[in-house]
Amino acid sequence: MGCQMSGSGFTIKGPAIKIGARYVPGLRRYDTVLICSSVLQTLPNPYLFSSFFSICLRNSPTNLTLLLHSSMASGSDYALAVSSELESVLRLKTVDYFITRRPWLDLYGVNVRPVAPFGSASRRPYVDPALIHRSLPDELLFEVFTRMTPYDLGKASCVCRKWKYTIRNPVFWRNACLKAWQLSGIVENYKILQSKYDGSWRKMWLLRPRLRTDGLYVSRNTYIRAGVAEWKITNPVHVVCYFRYMRFFPSGRFLYKNSSLKIKDVVKCMNFRSSKADSVFGGHYTLSDDKVEAAVLYPGMRPTVLRIRLRIRGTTAGANNRMDLMSLVTSGVNSSEASVPEEDILGVVEGWEDDETHNPDVPAVSHKRGMTPLVFVPFEEVETSVLNLPVEKMDYFVPG
Repeated sequence: MGCQMSGSGFTIKGPAIKIGARYVPGLRRYDTVLICSSVLQTLPNPYLFSSFFSICLRNSPTNLTLLLHSSMASGSDYALAVSSELESVLRLKTVDYFITRRPWLDLYGVNVRPVAPFGSASRRPYVDPALIHRSLPDELLFEVFTRMTPYDLGKASCVCRKWKYTIRNPVFWRNACLKAWQLSGIVENYKILQSKYDGSWRKMWLLRPRLRTDGLYVSRNTYIRAGVAEWKITNPVHVVCYFRYMRFFPSGRFLYKNSSLKIKDVVKCMNFRSSKADSVFGGHYTLSDDKVEAAVLYPGMRPTVLRIRLRIRGTTAGANNRMDLMSLVTSGVNSSEASVPEEDILGVVEGWEDDETHNPDVPAVSHKRGMTPLVFVPFEEVETSVLNLPVEKMDYFVPG
């Protein structure tokens, strides 16, 4: 007994039998044609038939038709005529009892949720596996989130899925938005919410430009100054570094300071309780879309007002961590204008031209240097910010 394989089929040969298999197009895929029971009588060993049929199933990308040929050999104990089967083999019905049916195979790849019987443990109240959720009720968790800043809420939403969905509560973002844009008023904020942000407070917080109040805006400026010629150094130069600091408050007030001190040394005095020796000046600002108008009054023998125009932008959505200096103008004011409160100085200079001054001794100057964009530094990062590096380690800072 032997077996020969070919591209179109295979043939099993024996001393008195020849069984061939070939592909038949037009039939349904993986259909098989019925083999009459006389085949079992033709093959000397039933195991040979099962092996032959398994080979057919493995090597047939399409369906098979079995062509049985039997010839009489001398001394053979097997003699069978199968001409009638050959004529009607294509008309035979498909049978499926050649392949063992395994119903459980139909469940492969199907996710079936088991149904718990009545009274089982799965029907008991759900117990959260996290220890913090079992120890802290949802009501207390809500109170904790209510007292967190919006940026801390964003960090907390990355902890787990439950916190992420809890922080989606619009109550948290409504409070943050009404506090950030309190100068616009509640009615105006609700109008903007419905007209531009589809009623989503969280979307409004992420997309609407605003001034951040949880840190300082810092502008690091450097310039080169020629030094004094010495015995060994013929042409010395020095890199001078100074900073502009601005801290904004939701009420419309802000603090301004120019200093060569690092941010970790200045942050302590950037408040309204600072002394005059700290040279921290207060002013007033207005916000319209992404444009900021601010003014601060320098007191002294010749009172000078500093008018600042800025534009808010961010490196990512909702960051608002950059401000571009559009213009920086200093002008003189008269004695009556210098006596107004600092929060009203913005109304005094409203509508002034860039070259306008009300004191002939103090001309209007539009500054072109020191216009590096301001970078926002949160209070928790003032000690580790790269802006604390000296010029020996960082001669120039790219805000981005």
